[in-house]
Amino acid sequence: MDGKIIVVTGASGALGRVVAISALAMGARVAGVDHAASQVAATPNRIELGGVDLTDAAQAKQAVDAAAAHFGKLDALINIAGGFAFEAIADGDPATWQRMYALNVLTALNASRSAIPHLVASGAGRIVNVGAIGALQAGSGMGAYAASKAGVHRLTETLAAEWKGKITVNAVLPSTIDTAANRASMPKADFTKWVTPEELASVILFLASDAASAVTGALLPVSGRV
Repeated sequence: MDGKIIVVTGASGALGRVVAISALAMGARVAGVDHAASQVAATPNRIELGGVDLTDAAQAKQAVDAAAAHFGKLDALINIAGGFAFEAIADGDPATWQRMYALNVLTALNASRSAIPHLVASGAGRIVNVGAIGALQAGSGMGAYAASKAGVHRLTETLAAEWKGKITVNAVLPSTIDTAANRASMPKADFTKWVTPEELASVILFLASDAASAVTGALLPVSGRV
């Protein structure tokens, strides 16, 4: 990872922050992209691009191009931006399905399309998406979220097939991630079974590294101890 230029979407979130910090510790330079306003001061190895709506293709392209221009190239895109909703289908709002699709699929699609020319030029381009184990078999209340994450899985596989030999494209499929928000929403759960952001970041950054050059189209479960 030393010297790699990485764009991390959702960089202000619980997982995005850990991925960015871990990548920096491994010698990478990181451009964080998020809908929230930037809260991190720029350094020679890190910039933050806040206020970006990745569901808008033009804004996604502007942000990715700005990151590539700032550092001179782009080696990896890590798509972490997304959202979650839990509601039953019969009693839920149909708009939730549109929102989940926009937050989870469109953000990854728009960022990936924007990054592809830069990643091809890198010669070792990587895209890593975040899917979900819950999208392999959806449970009650998980319809909209699971359907959108299943879309991320299919996006991953299609991009891997279309850019085989030029860009590797893989996805991690976490179970419940041990974050403050998840602990608050499930206070009676056994947190020790959940996958930590640091554990997930290690797998993500492996897939973004030169060591994973022969891995593409993989949907890799990262289930912790569940």
